[in-house]
Amino acid sequence: MSHRIEPFIENGRHSGMSFGLSAASYDIRVGNIGDDKDTIIMQPGDFRLISSLEKVRMPSDLAAMVHDKSTLARLGIALQNTFIDPGFEGYITLEVSNHSDQPFMMWLGQPIAQLVFHKLDRATEMPYKGKYSNQPSEPVEARFER
Repeated sequence: MSHRIEPFIENGRHSGMSFGLSAASYDIRVGNIGDDKDTIIMQPGDFRLISSLEKVRMPSDLAAMVHDKSTLARLGIALQNTFIDPGFEGYITLEVSNHSDQPFMMWLGQPIAQLVFHKLDRATEMPYKGKYSNQPSEPVEARFER
């Protein structure tokens, strides 16, 4: 990867929402939503695992938090705020919930979340090498280690 986010977009817009690089974050898009579909409709109360379109490679001195996009949050669409450890590499599995009373259509390439970065004061001596290392481009369900 030439960038730590691939594909890297400096400034994009899709259906009235931004994606790509912003002043203090990077807005990611819907990648694989499972079932070989390009769109899904989330009914009220639904929960869904999806993957980011972007693959990330976190250096050992940078972490990130996944946050909601405010436009979608105002519609009742929430993402669980996943932490991306220094050293993580792969596509991000996103946990999406529809808390509204209306169906919500989600499609491939739609802006869905923002990554907010946190610079460590020095590189960690323990970069991420856990069970979700090198996540593929499809959603990965919870894995429990023994």
